Amino acid sequence: MSNQKAEFSEAEIAVHWREEPLISPPPQFIGQANLTDPAIFERMSLEHFPECYREYADLLTWYKYWEKTLDTSHPPFWKWFVGGELNACYNCVDRHLPGYRNKTAIHFVPEPENELIQHITYQELWVRVNEFAALLRDFCGLKKGDRVTLHLPMTAELPITMLACARLGVIHSQVFSGFSGQACGERIADSQSHVLITMDAYYRAGKLLDHKKQADIAVEKATQEKAPPGKVLVWQRYPGRYSAETPPVKGRDFIVNELLPKYRGQRVEPERVQATDLLFLMYTSGSTGRPKGCAHSTGGYLAYVAGTSKYIQDIHPEDVYWCMADIGWITGHSYIVYGPLALAASSVVYEGIPTHPDAGRPWRIAEELGVNIFHTSPTAIRALRRAGEDVPSKYHHHFKHMTTVGEPIEPEVWRWYYNVVGKKEAVIVDTWWQTENGGFLCSTVPALKPMKPGSAGPGVPGIHPVIYDDDGKEIPAGTGKAGNICIRNPWPGFMQTIWGDDERLVKQYFARYCKDKNSKDWRDWPYFAGDGAMQSSDGYIRILGRIDDVINVAGHRLGTKEIESAALTVPEVAEAAVVPIPDEVKGRVPDLYVSLKPGVTGDGALAQRISQAIETQISPVARPRRVWIVPDMPKTRSGKIMRRVLAALSTGGDPGDITTLANPEVVEKIRTQVAQR
Repeated sequence: MSNQKAEFSEAEIAVHWREEPLISPPPQFIGQANLTDPAIFERMSLEHFPECYREYADLLTWYKYWEKTLDTSHPPFWKWFVGGELNACYNCVDRHLPGYRNKTAIHFVPEPENELIQHITYQELWVRVNEFAALLRDFCGLKKGDRVTLHLPMTAELPITMLACARLGVIHSQVFSGFSGQACGERIADSQSHVLITMDAYYRAGKLLDHKKQADIAVEKATQEKAPPGKVLVWQRYPGRYSAETPPVKGRDFIVNELLPKYRGQRVEPERVQATDLLFLMYTSGSTGRPKGCAHSTGGYLAYVAGTSKYIQDIHPEDVYWCMADIGWITGHSYIVYGPLALAASSVVYEGIPTHPDAGRPWRIAEELGVNIFHTSPTAIRALRRAGEDVPSKYHHHFKHMTTVGEPIEPEVWRWYYNVVGKKEAVIVDTWWQTENGGFLCSTVPALKPMKPGSAGPGVPGIHPVIYDDDGKEIPAGTGKAGNICIRNPWPGFMQTIWGDDERLVKQYFARYCKDKNSKDWRDWPYFAGDGAMQSSDGYIRILGRIDDVINVAGHRLGTKEIESAALTVPEVAEAAVVPIPDEVKGRVPDLYVSLKPGVTGDGALAQRISQAIETQISPVARPRRVWIVPDMPKTRSGKIMRRVLAALSTGGDPGDITTLANPEVVEKIRTQVAQR
């Protein structure tokens, strides 16, 4: 075994996934696309860096043009468009009024299907944002640089609140509504937020949830950490009616809808902020250690999301665009709110889950609104496929463009997305990026590069990836070896710092491959993403997941995602999750959990076929110790499979706190099943 191990460096993974054929974008898409000029790659090359990013910044309206495009004097804390002044709210709302005043800015789709969709025009958005900004300024005393924590669900009030904060230069920190009050309280304390803004209730899977009770827990937690917010503002899900069982706390909690009439007709001049001033904090989940507050700037971030929305998402002002993510994540900030609205698009905000009341709901929404750009995660795509493989073909939606984001997508799932959801009419961009990055890093330019199932594609224009082994040696494209993906150059969407912890930013993202810690040359500071990847000979990059998600089986390093992908080639399988299990001989072996499509039952023969598929497609080395066919996967409220829970069940350990799962009851069912074996 030791001889085998010597053949592999720590970063190298023997990649067994076959290369998929390229698929060209349809001519009708190319004919209308924003970016069809292949010279973009030359214009955004390293020879023209950093001035090439003027192309993105010039999509915005500036009060004052910048003096320096990139300041590298304090690496790796890069500052973009230094000296420039602008306002994010002005760029997303005010400047569109002359041409698009009566055009829909936000389509708010409530989860209950009997409730009317709200179509909020740019004029109405401007009025509502101004009035709420006046409330925040005059009632709460908020000013430029103050922090506010939002714990809001997917309703129109969330982007309105974000834009009102941006109008004042107030830094907003939105916490995913599915997070507990405890998690929200930690983030209030870390950011030293002056105000918590929440909602009394919202719909999830057919139930009107009491969300206000989470605010009470959040304030209690923040108080324990000696950083309580001064006020709690509560939006009403139904204006004029309080829908939570948890009552407001007198003197601390204030109902927004009762206060707003006092600010009717008020207008707030947008605050001129520096490009380098912060727009928002976005906390990562904090599953290990203290949650990380990624601090994003106004100018660099907004320029980057406007540019990538226009050229990678292909958003035009006349498009109806639906990113079926949650604004509580960076995807929603960048590609529901700031990117699309900066381009005067119509952006859909959907309150509920995509499979309620059935798997046809997304396609009915798309039909009704004329959605032509659709953006979602592989998790959601797999859930919809599992709920009914042929369902989308029953509806008359037509997409020109579809995005996948958040994790690698298995080729089998990609093909269903392309053939059934997109009806072979739409291009797909499979994007790779992270909370820290602000916007897309790898993707095809949809009208210029063909699609490849399972591959994110090359770096987007202006982004120059490199794959290093553990010793900092570059792994050439086409070798079939994987390593650690890094980015050679800074870009405007990257966060300014981790809130209150500069040292953590340097240590986590730059220390590993820094060539000279005293250098002020950006070339010496490649960004380390923490993801494993490989590059094929055509320059396309396949992301293999977090470096931690690699199992070393007797010296063979296997990406969990490729084992899951092989399992999904078996037609009965809807979802697959691999967890590493200790083994005395091999070190680690994979355990595989699968859930099946509706109406399909599993037995030992099916488990054997799944094992065989993995052996055939990858190697006998990748054969799972056991294939568990389970009724459902334990999932978070955002639909992510909780692999740590499955790993604990496989080893007889404690799965930890499962109260925040969307389906905690399934854990006991799986535990019983595993115990019986």
